[in-house]
Amino acid sequence: MIQQKLRSPFAVRNFIRRLFDRSFLANGYKAAASLGVSKLAPTRDERLFLVLSIFIGVISGLLVVSFNIAIEWIKILTLGSAPHAGQYRLIFVPALGGIVAAVLVYFFPGSRGSGVNQTKAALYVYNGYISFRTVIGKFIISSIAIGTGHSLGPEDPSLQIGAGVASIIARKFGMSRQRLRVFAPIGAAAGLAAAFNAPISAILFVIEEVIGQWSAAVLGSIVLAAISSVVVERRFLGAAPIFSIPTVTFRNTRELFAYAVLGIFGGLFAVVFSRALGYLRMRLRALPRWTQFAQPATAGLLVGLIGYFGFYQVMGRGYGSIDQAMHGEFAWKFLLALAVLKLVATTLSYSSGTPGGMFAPTLFIGAMLGAGVGSFEKIFFPHLTGTVGSYALVGMGVLFAGFLRVPLTSVFMVLEVGGNYGIIVPVILANTIAYLIARSLQPVPIFEMFARQDGLELPSLEEQREETPLHIEDALEPLSVPIVQGREAISAASAAVAATRAHALLVQIHDGTWYAMTADELTGAAAALAPETPIEQALKPDRLPTLFPDLPLDNALPFFPRWPVIPIVNRASRGTLEGIVTLNAILKRYQSE
Repeated sequence: MIQQKLRSPFAVRNFIRRLFDRSFLANGYKAAASLGVSKLAPTRDERLFLVLSIFIGVISGLLVVSFNIAIEWIKILTLGSAPHAGQYRLIFVPALGGIVAAVLVYFFPGSRGSGVNQTKAALYVYNGYISFRTVIGKFIISSIAIGTGHSLGPEDPSLQIGAGVASIIARKFGMSRQRLRVFAPIGAAAGLAAAFNAPISAILFVIEEVIGQWSAAVLGSIVLAAISSVVVERRFLGAAPIFSIPTVTFRNTRELFAYAVLGIFGGLFAVVFSRALGYLRMRLRALPRWTQFAQPATAGLLVGLIGYFGFYQVMGRGYGSIDQAMHGEFAWKFLLALAVLKLVATTLSYSSGTPGGMFAPTLFIGAMLGAGVGSFEKIFFPHLTGTVGSYALVGMGVLFAGFLRVPLTSVFMVLEVGGNYGIIVPVILANTIAYLIARSLQPVPIFEMFARQDGLELPSLEEQREETPLHIEDALEPLSVPIVQGREAISAASAAVAATRAHALLVQIHDGTWYAMTADELTGAAAALAPETPIEQALKPDRLPTLFPDLPLDNALPFFPRWPVIPIVNRASRGTLEGIVTLNAILKRYQSE
């Protein structure tokens, strides 16, 4: 009977709604009653939040699996299962793929770009809205572009596809606008986790680059969605990582110098990559509109020529070539040539407006640089014991940190993909060097640069990470108003204010809480009550908030319309004052920044 009732998506949606609105609600009221709570705290949105996160992860995982299968199927159909240099189809297939992509982008304009900035724009500009049309367009066009050999990757589009799935599901269930905004990064983590088969790295990237901050509720939903999508992906494509990682070792501390050199090369490559993309993309976007139909085809033709003349490894995702580099199958000069040509090919493909991501090209370039350094070391410094695979793996993280500017994600990505914490010291060293070099030579991160070129002012999450937040202790002032006990007479309090000519006073109640009064409030209370009346009888029921020196400074701002001063208490002794804060002191502190 239940199966008959759940034949349509609308029936499924209504069934889940009734399930939560009735059984869950009834059980919640019983639990609340047993605890002596008269009102059930969780709202309908909160009850659906975690369940929908799992559902989003499952759907995103299925779509990403289909996306990767489509890419592979198109690649085999158009370029063959084993493309090699000298094949004429390596020239014409990417060009034809570019023409098809350009035409389809006209009908699916939301599919442009890699997907990262588009997801951020949905979060910060469009209240989490991503249309079903955009999801379909991103799936189809990116599959064609990557499958026909354009030097792009599937991870960024998968991120946007997952975010789109989350947006669609949240709208179908009538979630509030605030919840709708939160669901986009949840879906983004699910899509990226399934594409990358690395849930921790996906979660960290979404936190570092998409939302910038997190709460316990959001983090829990992101984790559920990411793990659910990875479980689905592994069910269909297997549990093996996307790269075949050889044995990675780090035994000789003298190798740190070679890893430091790799960090320097990676930082410089990241800067060149960023500037080349920013320059060419801006120049091509300034051309007449009709050229947008020719740009992807031209880029495909040039990428195809690179493949035709012996470097077909730069075409498409390049996962197989990364595996070969890790196992030392290329000479160091050829590896460096592949790194440079992949940079050129990706710059052409992405700047032309062809939908696709930059994760895979970034990993490719980093792996080739790392393997090149490792192979060079093996020839000229044979006494060192590092393997080529170790350098290739660290190189992937190096360019990830320098180009995409996500230092935390870059470290965990290498550890998660490699499955070996023995190289954590080289990873941290090389990634830090690359990040610092890229940050100093290219102050504007790549995604922020693209956003500005598109006319968007998205928050710079890198700048937010570097900001030093102000705390209450930064605006703390010494006690400048009188303190009276709640049981003291109003006349005594009036005398204390008159003696100090203060504009306010603090009253400490018998239970240790505080109350602040202005001089005018005290005057009014003294006129209405007898002089010997305890001052605590003149106080209103509300009490001052309990604030501590280490709290963020903006935590105090909402209370100043009601209170003239706010006492700041010691965490170890609630009755001990550290000082007071006033609105003027807070404003001066912000102005001094």
